[in-house]
Amino acid sequence: MATYSTIGQPVPRIEGPDKVTGATRYAADVLLPGTLWCKVLRSPLPHARIVRIDTRRAAALPGVRAVLTGADLPPDTRVGRRMRDMPVLATDRVRFVGEKVAAVAAEDPDIAEEAVTLIDVEYEELPAVFDPLEAMQPGAPLLHPNLHEYRVPDQRIPDIPNACSWESWRKGDVAEGFAQAAHIFEGTFRHPPQHQVYLEPHACLVRVREDGMVDVWASNKAPYLLKGYLAACLRLPEDRFAIHLLAVGGDFGGKGSAMDIPLCYFLAQRTGRPVKMVMTYTEELMAANPRHGAVVTVKMGLTRDARLLACQTRIIYNSGAYAAMKPSETVGLRGAEKGGGSYDIPHVQIDAYQVYTNTVPCGHMRSPGEPQVVFAVESLVDIICRELNIDPLEFRLRNVIKEGGLSPIGERYHEVRAREVLRRVAEISGWHTPKPPGVGRGLALSNKHPHGGVYHAELQVEPTGKVAIITAITECGTGAHTVLRQIVAERLGVPLDWVEVRHADTTVFPYDRGVGGSRVTQMVGGALLQAAGEVQARLREAAAELLGCPVDAVEWRDGAFYAGRGSEAVSFAAAAQEAARQRGGPLVAAATYRAGHFEGISAFHAEVAEVEVDRETGQVRLRAIYTANDVGHVLNPLGHQGQIEGNIAQGISSALLEELAIDEAGKPTMLNLGDYRIPNICDVPPLITALVTSDTGLGPYHAKAIGEGPNSPLPAAIANAIYDACGVRLDSLPFTAEKIWRGLRAREAAQR
Repeated sequence: MATYSTIGQPVPRIEGPDKVTGATRYAADVLLPGTLWCKVLRSPLPHARIVRIDTRRAAALPGVRAVLTGADLPPDTRVGRRMRDMPVLATDRVRFVGEKVAAVAAEDPDIAEEAVTLIDVEYEELPAVFDPLEAMQPGAPLLHPNLHEYRVPDQRIPDIPNACSWESWRKGDVAEGFAQAAHIFEGTFRHPPQHQVYLEPHACLVRVREDGMVDVWASNKAPYLLKGYLAACLRLPEDRFAIHLLAVGGDFGGKGSAMDIPLCYFLAQRTGRPVKMVMTYTEELMAANPRHGAVVTVKMGLTRDARLLACQTRIIYNSGAYAAMKPSETVGLRGAEKGGGSYDIPHVQIDAYQVYTNTVPCGHMRSPGEPQVVFAVESLVDIICRELNIDPLEFRLRNVIKEGGLSPIGERYHEVRAREVLRRVAEISGWHTPKPPGVGRGLALSNKHPHGGVYHAELQVEPTGKVAIITAITECGTGAHTVLRQIVAERLGVPLDWVEVRHADTTVFPYDRGVGGSRVTQMVGGALLQAAGEVQARLREAAAELLGCPVDAVEWRDGAFYAGRGSEAVSFAAAAQEAARQRGGPLVAAATYRAGHFEGISAFHAEVAEVEVDRETGQVRLRAIYTANDVGHVLNPLGHQGQIEGNIAQGISSALLEELAIDEAGKPTMLNLGDYRIPNICDVPPLITALVTSDTGLGPYHAKAIGEGPNSPLPAAIANAIYDACGVRLDSLPFTAEKIWRGLRAREAAQR
């Protein structure tokens, strides 16, 4: 591999000092003169008709400046990222506990909160359905009888009650594959909904200027997509919105929607004053946009020598009461594509459905839709291995996709590092070494590649030689700005501290897709490399002018421009000053990077969990996690390892702790972070990481995405380790001691 000066160095985060000193501004920190505070009344019922709303007492409270209900908004005012099926305020009925019914704008948050308690609502309760399988049955309560009014061009709506989208993939002939199979296995697995648990709750501030321009400050990671969502909902041109970029205090997929911004717009329009709303964490847990719950059924057929021949996967995602939070063109989840795993399977059929239920509307969370499916596929693979008495590592090495092979959905892969990753995780985990009694090891595999998009970036070189990156990419806690600085510093050959990051003006800056899909380093970094190439060309011209030689004679070496060996050196700063003189201002270079959905190269991730199970109590103790990752070339080892550790912590949380549970009446049972558990440092065991490096990544300097890939395999690896330790197969998350205890007692009863 090539050696670099800045790339590959463990550079601390650029925004770190401002964050730890409190200088970083988030949406909740922005307060304009005359700002009013918004609070909302939420439905206490999962499904009900709104008979009457009386807001008179609330409106009469001193300090209240406006009270709105659905009747006060323009007809059919609905919001959505792709499918606009969610009313800004409920009109004729509510569809989940926590849905917004009325809103108050007041002089301070305490007055607004008191006013909300003074709003009287009469409901007529309707039958509700909470389980997606039950919602698909004939006779189930229909949540959206007028579903076809919302549909978007690429959306397929099946003739199934409450199903709002259907995606399917076909490869080969799955019926023929099962007819030829010597062994057939099938299993159904459940994954609960989970909240992203970012530190910063959703917050926004909206101001409507006298000229009609709308200023928005929000905890949102995709300003240009947000413009489109707001324009469609509010029936205004996109150029009427100025999105002011701020740091985002954690995202994990949850900060891409319009959330409460349209509501604050209507209140600001009504009052003529800025309006601000900050969700409490109780509101986050009952009414944000969590990860979808799912029911996944996988059926696999094999040859006599245990080669995968056919796979049929049916994925039922619990959409919640609305589909508004999904940005996909098909209103689906891309993770459904992993319904055949990372394997070479000739015959595949994958069907994925989004189903309405009377629960919180679901959105994106790290690797949207993928952890649910990988848990199911990798659990069934382990079941196959145990039943056929085949080593799980050997089985995967035999069946994993190979160089030039087709994925289960027909994508042709190149530069495949799957076997290397499997062998490395086996090596570091001591896969074949003896284990103490009660200890088990489990293996799981997945792969991830970035999605496509259009990204724009600019470089501005000051006469002093200092360089500014102009970008619409917000810092969501991923360290993106730090890596972008490294890319530019490396390409231009300047010290890292010469490069800074500035937020773009969204009223004039070209379109940018925003953060998400493990693509920022590749896409924005790619645009910056192009812009830096143009900067180098312009500086070379300026240096030629100073050196009095043709441009072709100028070369860059050792941090300066030369006209040949022994010639006078022209520094980067001197060339920048000359370029600024020639142009009458700083040198500016811009570039746009476009990439499709898949370009043939993917990153593979294999994980081994080692657990100990107490057979008396069912308690699980994680002894160690081993992770091997196909990474291309690492740009920043410090940030890169942080991404891996964050993925692993969330995987542990999914496997052992998290569940957005509801009671029989559809009410959330965990409405604070004391009840809704996530890992603390004591829950995270030793983590041993192996990196499989290569010059194969599609990103700058051969980088591969790392932000989401290690997240998906771990729950299956832990489930497989629990089975290895005690013989209990768990098919639903989280893996609680109670579930394992019941499984152990059932095994004991069956053996008597």
